[in-house]
Amino acid sequence: MGKNKKYDGYKAYQYLTPGIDYRTFNLREAINKKWAYFIPLSSSEEERVESILEKSIVIDLHEHPTIMPENVNEFSALSREGREYLAYEALSYSGLDAVFDNLMNGSCNITSKHGWKWSDTIHDLGQRLCDIAHQEFVIHCKTVKDIKNAFETGKLAWVAVLESLSSIENEVDRLDILYGLGIRSMGLNYSESNMLGSGLAEIRDGGLTDFGYDCIIRMNKLGLLIDVSHVSDQTALDAIESSKKPIIVSHAGVRTLNPIARMFPDEVIQALAENKGLIGIEAAPGYTATIDNPNPSIETYMQHLEYCINLVGIDFVGCGPDSLYGDHVGLYRLEDEEIRLGGLGHYTRPGQRGDGLKVSDLPDYVKGMENPTECMQNIIRWMVKNGYSDSEIGKIIGGNALRLLEVVW
Repeated sequence: MGKNKKYDGYKAYQYLTPGIDYRTFNLREAINKKWAYFIPLSSSEEERVESILEKSIVIDLHEHPTIMPENVNEFSALSREGREYLAYEALSYSGLDAVFDNLMNGSCNITSKHGWKWSDTIHDLGQRLCDIAHQEFVIHCKTVKDIKNAFETGKLAWVAVLESLSSIENEVDRLDILYGLGIRSMGLNYSESNMLGSGLAEIRDGGLTDFGYDCIIRMNKLGLLIDVSHVSDQTALDAIESSKKPIIVSHAGVRTLNPIARMFPDEVIQALAENKGLIGIEAAPGYTATIDNPNPSIETYMQHLEYCINLVGIDFVGCGPDSLYGDHVGLYRLEDEEIRLGGLGHYTRPGQRGDGLKVSDLPDYVKGMENPTECMQNIIRWMVKNGYSDSEIGKIIGGNALRLLEVVW
């Protein structure tokens, strides 16, 4: 269906009374016109982009497709309410047929200022499912058939994802509960170590734990997609070796181009591809910049994507931009300030790596990759402008992801 989606005008939580049933916030306009950017094309190139969108299933492997507060300093207060606002209208213009929504369970701080709590994770998921249940445009996606149905009927398949499994603590059966509630992809951890294995920010890399191995076996049995985007190098390699099904890096880039811990070395990307997995390139501010160009944009994003194509082949690369509808850099700055002043108990340890991102060095926005409406369209536009075939573009924007999901789910 391309961009001709059958959006019916629904707004998040419109079945409730604002200010009575829930606390209201002044939300940002989904598309910031000052920052909006689409790669300019000729009329014939525009027609080709529209044709590709019409005939290709477009899958975004990692997003937070919600609208943030106009005042970024209100984000923590909104998070404590446990009610995120899915950007239905903006998503209807995105060209997406399926979006992997990583929720906000890490910053869903209803009962804890540290996040990743079981009750908060369930609350976060339940609120979103309740909202989705009251409208017709978005389908809660549980199968590949749902994605194909969304493509054919002009709807959007919404895939519920957890970015970390910290909330399951040491309870492997909680994986079954999460699957039963409709979660279809999970990250093992979010940069910090947990019961499953080492995170990428730790001073030492202990790899996958025995409990983490048990979880991988259970996830394989359930049909849960395993994501290692925020784990350490050794944990990623251990997970790839342990899983009987392909796994993904839903959102990352190449350490050779941007030498920070958040990016992956060639060894991990190659091991992923050898086991029929997939790396989705991310565009979150700063991460997919490059040594030569520290200002992240659609151009630096495509440098990472093309590097991976050249390294492992076009069949094992996809897209996971990791964007949102709001001030992404502002959120990073707010988080830094809260860690510094908020009494969260974080201290700088000698030799500690962190993820390598320097928030102070970031520009205000990522040109061409600022939100879920821009991201996949600009990837297509860039590839059209730079000589890729329709078949090659189709693989990158969803074909490769669909092939993997048909095996895993």
